[in-house]
Amino acid sequence: MPSPTSADEEDGLETCVLKTFDLDLKESNIVTPSNSLKAELDGSTKKKYSFAKKKAFALFVKTKQVPAPSYEVKERRWRCCQQLFAEQTSIHRHVATQHAEDVYQRTASILKQLTAALRTSQSLTPTDQRSSPKDCLPPSQDVSAWLPDVSHVSPQELRSGQGDEEGEVLLYYCYCDLEDPDWVCAWQAALCRHLHLTGKIRIATEGINGTVGGSKVATRLYMEAMLSCPLFKDYLSEDDFKSSKGGSHCFPELRVGVFEEIVPMGISPSEVSYKNPGIHLSPGEFHKEIEKLLSQANQEQGDTLLLDCRNFYESKIGRFQGCLAPDIRKFSYFPSYVDKNLDIFRQKRVLMYCTGGIRCERGSAYLRAKGVCKEVFQLKGGIHKYLEEFPDGFFKGKLFVFDERFALAYNSAVVSECSYCGAPWDQYKLCSTPQCRQLVLTCSACQGQGFTACCVMCQDKGGKQASDPTQDSFKEECECTARRPRIPQEQRA
Repeated sequence: MPSPTSADEEDGLETCVLKTFDLDLKESNIVTPSNSLKAELDGSTKKKYSFAKKKAFALFVKTKQVPAPSYEVKERRWRCCQQLFAEQTSIHRHVATQHAEDVYQRTASILKQLTAALRTSQSLTPTDQRSSPKDCLPPSQDVSAWLPDVSHVSPQELRSGQGDEEGEVLLYYCYCDLEDPDWVCAWQAALCRHLHLTGKIRIATEGINGTVGGSKVATRLYMEAMLSCPLFKDYLSEDDFKSSKGGSHCFPELRVGVFEEIVPMGISPSEVSYKNPGIHLSPGEFHKEIEKLLSQANQEQGDTLLLDCRNFYESKIGRFQGCLAPDIRKFSYFPSYVDKNLDIFRQKRVLMYCTGGIRCERGSAYLRAKGVCKEVFQLKGGIHKYLEEFPDGFFKGKLFVFDERFALAYNSAVVSECSYCGAPWDQYKLCSTPQCRQLVLTCSACQGQGFTACCVMCQDKGGKQASDPTQDSFKEECECTARRPRIPQEQRA
């Protein structure tokens, strides 16, 4: 995103803020600064006043913008005080003369944020140039000050990708200490609504984990906002975002919340921290390790174990060759699985992988804490990044994703089969019986014969409910879950 020039462009803090907001005001001098406000500022902050004033003015004007009728050529109009303004100079003049106090209040709020962040920036020693995220947290609860400017983007550009191939889905995570996750939650909700994004975002004191969908313009702006935010700019890079074709239609809604963990392993981050993970391997390094493993005459007798950290329904439709894929339904079962099967990890070099890398961060930390492995490695960026480099590599089948697409295809291999007839099949559907959230693999032929439930029990319940609509709903329990051990015991030589 282009940013305006500034006399203080070398200042790291201001450069960061300027990257987030593109303020192109032709009449920036129409707001008269308050002498009392200027008098309250120290010398180092006075030079920020012009920038803060422009930013406050632009944000206020932006709140008054309305889309023009489709038959009009102009794309931007503004409505304020029951008046419609078609020219930018007109709305600027109106705001300057009628809303000076509103702009003044916003300017004061922005200056407080700049002052607090500037003190943090100046307090850094030469040996500690990496600032703590909690010190950069804006003291103001006004999240609107941290939203990107979209005045240069048409509403159509932001909203496209809601049902076509122009959209995109971003997957990312960032482990870093956050002092105020509630503020981050409010900012993320406002940011996604501002950009018309849907998806799921988990925030905790240990960081953030998100997957969002929308137009490519919107996802680019979202990524830029994340990369320039002082909370994450030292921890996130563009390479940490995994993208795939999709859009806002891939998610039914936007869900943003604060949790204890950004990935639900079921163990407090204070007990098992992300700060003690396994050794990260690039996709190329991981590829060479698997190549070496598969070349061994007897893999089970070797010292390397390839471990899939995902759930059984994920590994069922796609997995690395020669892997151990635990038959567990939730990642929160993973610690118990490790505890129950410690012997298979003893004196092994463990190569771990998951969808995007986040489960391996905590999972590898838990495995390392057990002290039985020779070494623990993890695939950096997960299967997503590996398939970008090696679409026809050692990962065969589809990559399961937690949205309405269910899976992404990078190669033509089909490693799973229809649950009813055994024919090759890898397209998941939800069980047809209401209240059951199990996924089912049933081919087109079997679907045509009415086999659309995950098991016989659900098939029978679905039929009974269809004939008796007043029947009470049943619990999420069926043969699929009843016959599967919650924590399987592996039988390994």
